[in-house]
Amino acid sequence: MPVHLLKIAVGIESLEHFRQRMKARRGRTFTHYTRHMPKRAGEVLDGGSLYWIVKGYIAVRCPIVRLEEAVLEDKGPHCGIVMKTELIPVVPQPRRPHQGWRYLEAEDAPPDLAGFGRGGAEMPAEMAAELRALGLL
Repeated sequence: MPVHLLKIAVGIESLEHFRQRMKARRGRTFTHYTRHMPKRAGEVLDGGSLYWIVKGYIAVRCPIVRLEEAVLEDKGPHCGIVMKTELIPVVPQPRRPHQGWRYLEAEDAPPDLAGFGRGGAEMPAEMAAELRALGLL
């Protein structure tokens, strides 16, 4: 069973803002660098995704393709998390801020939003979070 990673999308204001940033990358994959290689790398590479926290909610995920060891200029050894540029909206789930990344067990990961009713993937994250809090999603 895969294990996922969870990280705050610093500087991202909304899901639409995130989409615009991904379009600017113009590739099939992108790499996010972090200081530490996950100790559970095998589980992460077994179908894991990086779930992004946007404005206090887990809002979207990107499938992880591979993990790379890297040395960044003036920063030393790092881990490159290579992901697809595909953004998959998920049912918003509130999450407190934290530094770095955290593991997210598969059973704790929010389901994809596309699986929640007609047009769910187009629903604004704030609206979906409010409807979920009310028990309507």
